[in-house]
Amino acid sequence: MTERVTLVEVGPRDGLQNEARQIPASDKIALVDLLSATGLTRIEVTSFVSPRWVPQLADAAEVMAGIARRPGVVYSALTPNLRGYQAARASGADAVAVFAAASESFSRRNINAGIDESLARFAPVIDAARADGIPVRGYVSCVTECPYEGAVAPAAVADVAHRLIAMGAGEVSLGETLGRATPEQVDAMLAAVLDEVPVDRLAGHFHDTAGRALENIDVALAHGLRVFDAAAGGLGGCPYAPGAAGNVATEAVARFLAQRGFGTGLDEGGLERAADFARSLREDHDGLATDPA
Repeated sequence: MTERVTLVEVGPRDGLQNEARQIPASDKIALVDLLSATGLTRIEVTSFVSPRWVPQLADAAEVMAGIARRPGVVYSALTPNLRGYQAARASGADAVAVFAAASESFSRRNINAGIDESLARFAPVIDAARADGIPVRGYVSCVTECPYEGAVAPAAVADVAHRLIAMGAGEVSLGETLGRATPEQVDAMLAAVLDEVPVDRLAGHFHDTAGRALENIDVALAHGLRVFDAAAGGLGGCPYAPGAAGNVATEAVARFLAQRGFGTGLDEGGLERAADFARSLREDHDGLATDPA
């Protein structure tokens, strides 16, 4: 039997959050609906964060209300604090996520809190979600390199991942934020994390700045990871990681996995249609591509 790999679609949230022009809620809804028709079982739709910090996602409740929910698809949202969690729950989010970092400087730039403070801030979110029976995912960004501190020690990544699991997160997604990691760096990082966290509680999240995302996914597969984040059309970038390109493209990962003999259950044609539409959202009103970095 073909071994299954799950792709978590993060384009509607992580992919669009850094776009310069305001994308209409109707287009975000259309993107999610296209993605829902591809066989994806997990889609991260939006983030319930202050519009002051991420204006692009100020329409989170509107988007969640407008999507056509398909049976068997988990629609999730990023929730940085208890207020965000409560708004996500009111919107009908099936799962939520919190966002930590393995770099002190990046954590402060990204969420205005150090690592310890950020985890303390997430504790009531995770406790509330567990009480409500809502799955919680923890992100750890900068798992190999930080734009402000340089190389990140694998032990630091393992520590944050372990702490998130101990707090009650069901899964931790390891984010290679800058997209420049070598397979050797990813191998060392995963070896450290796997000493602290079971492989079935981990996901890989790779950006593709240096064109090595698929190589790094191959390393993660060899370590036993079977969940990976991706964004249709390669949407993405990070406002706090200058020069970082978008997430690895969902359609590219699906093809790569098929070539490796893994099953994803995804419709290739449907993914290409969703990717084409996702890429079109990068264009401004004059038809000029915006800078995703």
